[in-house]
Amino acid sequence: VMTNIYESPDKGKTIRVRAFNQPQPRKDLQVRKKYLSTKTYGHNIGLSAVFRQPNADHSHCHLLHGYSLSFKFTFACESLDNKNWAVDFGGLKPLKAWLEDMFDHKLCLDTKDPHIKKFRELEDMDLAEIRIFDGVGAEMFAYHAFCFANKLIREKTDNRCWVESVECAEHGANSAIYTECEDT
Repeated sequence: VMTNIYESPDKGKTIRVRAFNQPQPRKDLQVRKKYLSTKTYGHNIGLSAVFRQPNADHSHCHLLHGYSLSFKFTFACESLDNKNWAVDFGGLKPLKAWLEDMFDHKLCLDTKDPHIKKFRELEDMDLAEIRIFDGVGAEMFAYHAFCFANKLIREKTDNRCWVESVECAEHGANSAIYTECEDT
């Protein structure tokens, strides 16, 4: 830590400023730069999804219940584009459209739900729009959003960027995050 002293233009006052030296990379580690940026689709955009956990027979979560879901995407890259951006947020319209198509006023069901035929009857009567997932709930919704977004981002950036993580929140107190880990 260094302390620099500067003279203020206001009546000769002295200002002390602490400046921190840039950390030096450890010589025994290979350091890679990584830039992160985030995009959030909050509860306010109205991704109002209804779902149930068919295997949660020990709790009320086996009943139909819904939330205005929110999603937070964290993007990563080792080099920025020519505009010094990790991801061009203006190019994320397909991601928002996918979220709306999958979760906006939708009944989200697990492929293994034993009552799927009964729920299909609701759709046939125009009482529900159903989306079928291989797994439902905040953890699995984060996973499904990760898979869609990662493919989209890699294609749009020619593999320069990727999705680091996706967080799906049911409300302010409950959320789940999906990320992929590298083998060590």
